[in-house]
Amino acid sequence: MISCLEGKTKLRSGKFLIIDVNGVGYKVFVLPDLLRKSEGTIKIWTHLQVREDAMELYGFENYAELEFFEKLIQVSGVGPKSALGIMSIAPVDMIKKAIAGGETAYLTKVSGIGKKTAEKVIIELRDKMGEMTEGGAAIFKDEQDILGALQSLGYSANEAREALKNLPGDVEGVNNKIKAALKLLGK
Repeated sequence: MISCLEGKTKLRSGKFLIIDVNGVGYKVFVLPDLLRKSEGTIKIWTHLQVREDAMELYGFENYAELEFFEKLIQVSGVGPKSALGIMSIAPVDMIKKAIAGGETAYLTKVSGIGKKTAEKVIIELRDKMGEMTEGGAAIFKDEQDILGALQSLGYSANEAREALKNLPGDVEGVNNKIKAALKLLGK
């Protein structure tokens, strides 16, 4: 099994990278965030999906993303492309909070994920995400509010997620987080 790759980015396409590792080019499907960051030499964690007709690599920036991806694809009805779609809607921590909080509407934003599949993901993974406290539900709602506010100001969902991901840990309150995100987006 191929667990990680380190090499130079040879080609960036809409959904994948070609990574040159000592003269061998590997086609790796990645999340949009990693696709934007992948210049020069990169190191990624990978999952090799073997099917009857194909072998595909899926790459992630860190091991936690890889573990979450592998949990998602264990759910019946969720394939690797759908799992990447789910992971591209928000940071992994937010998705885990959505699953723990039973937020099916959050998961149905992904093309190809209907209400039944979203419910199945929640049922099968809720226990693995840990019990969510009321404080956790409030944090999840705050993050959704921040993403919504940034999008209503004209920023794309990807830009808003990236800004939210890069907020300093000491910023508290929805309004302060929105202001800090706007500063990051303005750079």
